[in-house]
Amino acid sequence: MPFVLPLLGLAVFAQGTSEFMLSGLLPDIARDLHISVSAAGSLTSAFAVGMVIGAPLMAMLSMRWPRRRALPAFLIAFLLVHVLGAVTTHYGVLLATRIVAALANAGFLAVALATATAMVAPDAKGRATSVLLGGTTMACVAGVPAGALLGELWGWRSAFWAVALLSLPALLAVLRSVPADRAARISDAGAGTRGELRALRGPRLVVLLLLGALVNGATFCAFTYLAPLVTEVTGIGAGWVPAVLALFGLGSFVGVGLGGRLADTRPVPLLVAGGAALLLGWTVLALTAGNPVAALVLVFVQGALSFAVGSTLVSQVLYAATGAPTLGGGFATAALNVGAAIGPWCGGAALTAGLGFRSPLWVSALLTALALVLAGVAHGARRRTVRHGAPSAQDAPA
Repeated sequence: MPFVLPLLGLAVFAQGTSEFMLSGLLPDIARDLHISVSAAGSLTSAFAVGMVIGAPLMAMLSMRWPRRRALPAFLIAFLLVHVLGAVTTHYGVLLATRIVAALANAGFLAVALATATAMVAPDAKGRATSVLLGGTTMACVAGVPAGALLGELWGWRSAFWAVALLSLPALLAVLRSVPADRAARISDAGAGTRGELRALRGPRLVVLLLLGALVNGATFCAFTYLAPLVTEVTGIGAGWVPAVLALFGLGSFVGVGLGGRLADTRPVPLLVAGGAALLLGWTVLALTAGNPVAALVLVFVQGALSFAVGSTLVSQVLYAATGAPTLGGGFATAALNVGAAIGPWCGGAALTAGLGFRSPLWVSALLTALALVLAGVAHGARRRTVRHGAPSAQDAPA
């Protein structure tokens, strides 16, 4: 693996920390800015919306930039809006910084995925993807608890300063390490925006994006409501909640590593077995959540399975999107964030309906089951296509 890939992963770690850290800072932000907690919560929603819209939009806008220009530009924008967010006393300004930060994050991740996969061998896209997504999982393991701790010790603004400072070495590393080849533009294939959009119409690619949204929706539905689950159902004290969330994050880090090892060589067995195990795991966790030992073991296992399957789906999107190297990464990022937005909303709707604290786990199981059904239907349709004629490159198995 090129040395620049872990450096890109460092930037993704800073951005992932920013995306998730507000969950532990909302009460402090609400008190400081004299707003309601629900208004503070909209800062998280604004970031999610910015990621969904920004991933394909920023990828299209930056397609003609050299990678060495695009990556620092997004990082500088991300750093500056965190400085502004750390000093502002106006809620509207802070809300705007979250939207801009999400746009910069989405653009950086889309370009970073294109850069990473272009710098490795054609059959190593899965390993390259796992290095970048490892930054996101480390944000869950270390970044988010650290942000919550900083907020508790020195206020919520210190967490924003920390993200800005963490982005600085990543920026310097990108400037020094990303090749300066003027020909190395993001759209290397020369297809342009229209050509890449046409390439994204392939049925297999559309199915992979839908699967990514469903699996990530299941992941974040359960993750969002782990705290009330373990305190109200499992009976673990509230003081242990950060450790439980970190345990899920540690599992996700292990899962990304596992996915990186197998995604390039055995993607289909990993997706089939991993998807079935995910469905079983969410179901068993919903049934046994009252047992602390079973709950803790399954939190780790489900974190690992979720990110092993999710990272493999991202790598398969990049394999399928050879005609859209930049927009493929952008749409993969958007699909994951659609899931990250819809999953928690569905889980919250189940809680509002009075179905109990286990209900988000059943929602996760349902979303995973839908993903398996969709994969089965798509596989059957592809087999019927093969029987009636040779499949196109877009529809051929990975």
